[in-house]
Amino acid sequence: MSVLDKKLLVEEITKALGEYVPTATVTRIADTIGETLERYSVERTAEEDGVDESEGMIKLFVDAKRSEGKSEKTLRNYTYVLNRLHNGAGALNKMTVFKLRAFISSEMERGVKPSSLESNRSVYCNFYGWLKREEIIDKNPCDNLAPIKPKKEVKLPYEDIDVFRLQDHATNPRDRAIIALLRSTGCRVSEAAGANRDAFNVTQKRLTVLGKGNKERILFLDDECILRLTDYLKERTDDNPALFVNYKFERIDTGGIRLILRKIAKKAGVDGVHPHRFRRTLATNLINHGMPVQDVAAVLGHEKLDTTMGYVYQSNEQVEQSYRRYA
Repeated sequence: MSVLDKKLLVEEITKALGEYVPTATVTRIADTIGETLERYSVERTAEEDGVDESEGMIKLFVDAKRSEGKSEKTLRNYTYVLNRLHNGAGALNKMTVFKLRAFISSEMERGVKPSSLESNRSVYCNFYGWLKREEIIDKNPCDNLAPIKPKKEVKLPYEDIDVFRLQDHATNPRDRAIIALLRSTGCRVSEAAGANRDAFNVTQKRLTVLGKGNKERILFLDDECILRLTDYLKERTDDNPALFVNYKFERIDTGGIRLILRKIAKKAGVDGVHPHRFRRTLATNLINHGMPVQDVAAVLGHEKLDTTMGYVYQSNEQVEQSYRRYA
């Protein structure tokens, strides 16, 4: 057994009370507890310390989600998020809502974006909800963990001139083909990186890729994209099945595509360049040209229309023009 720091004990109690009690009252309570504890010797027993079962719990959860068909990328994210919670907040089997809130607060102070914290909170809820259903824990510490409202940021699509500059500063057929594919299809960067040459059908103007959730989906290609892909594949001398490869003829991963775009953007003088912005640009352009939102959702591979509408940017000028037209 080890003697517990009384000051630390008081801090733990008052921090928990601070969720519900005014600061002035908490201060008076802390003083009273401190004076009372002076008359006692406070100890924590080994039984109270308990065994840290975090590693085993994470493994059980990840194994269960793998059996449900979750992708390895999703499973790696689960593992990373839960290990970070473990390292920052303590044993996962001893977790409380107060510890969760304190950890999230510390992450906010560290500069983690609210959108990322909300994504992490979803993992916590998924994890502890599963543990509760499997009767591994008696109480879910996430039951009272409120959603984190992300700051609403206006995410602008590319201007036509931005895309032209990127294409103009792409110095080789591969990079021009990558930009053309992202621009014309709005595909996810993971879909572009995972695409294979034999899935490119010139006659049907299609490219079959493996989308989110390991679901096969078809990308529709415009004439420029077909031309860029054809020019690039004509010069290939390797037998790698990947659609895009590096100078070693190895498949380019998602990080490689992002790096290529960053280098081109720097030369072109275009800010805020990343693959996902092409998806937003395509969604905005298609909606503005009158395509029904359910068709746009199908093009982007979205299951929910709300997700698609979140990609669309409408300027005040566009809203006013629509009002003048229909009002």
